[in-house]
Amino acid sequence: MTDVLRLDRVSKTFVLHLRGSISLPVVHDVTFTVAAGQCTVLGGPSGAGKSSILKMVYGNYRTDTGRILVRDADEWVDVAQAAPRHMLALRNRTIGYVSQFLRVIPRVTTLDIVIDAALGTCEEPETQARAILRHLAIPERLWNLPPATFSGGEQQRVNIARGFIADRRLLLLDEPTASLDRRNRDAVMELVREKKRYGTAVLAIFHDAEVRNELADTIVDVTEFAAEKTTTPAAL
Repeated sequence: MTDVLRLDRVSKTFVLHLRGSISLPVVHDVTFTVAAGQCTVLGGPSGAGKSSILKMVYGNYRTDTGRILVRDADEWVDVAQAAPRHMLALRNRTIGYVSQFLRVIPRVTTLDIVIDAALGTCEEPETQARAILRHLAIPERLWNLPPATFSGGEQQRVNIARGFIADRRLLLLDEPTASLDRRNRDAVMELVREKKRYGTAVLAIFHDAEVRNELADTIVDVTEFAAEKTTTPAAL
């Protein structure tokens, strides 16, 4: 199988400058790959560094050491070294991300949010947007309303629709089913399966053990890459 993502000896430490430059090591020498059509799940307890790894792959967090290689068309891009402009372009065409929180422009309707995410990545974006909103049980009466006043579960489903509708080679999922009932959890699981069939590489965090065990082709135990958890001033 063709690798889409490679992490090679990636490490991350946070430095709290407002707390006397206390150093908080998170992960050390993280090394694994994710192949096309495969779902790799990050496992381990809360605080192990799972979300930090996702955010480093997406370029929201910088790495201290190591390489994060993403296959973009026929070349590899090292996210750890990519310039901001290059990183934005990579997100537009190669990396999708579904976080735990919906962040959108106020007053933009739900349908327009999902259509906008599909532009340039699929044919008939409005048709596709309507189909995925139906799949995720977002009532049609809400489509022309902004999602700011929706329930937490409805907002998360809009978030999922926006993340899944785009055609991306690599899809990052941070607890996409955490606030969903069983019916909608199963709908999201089917979307993940569809992405795998299409050949998308998926890197995910799932709180639900049943979801994790059902979808994961590989589980990476993040505790294997645990950094020393003592807190020491960086200057010492």
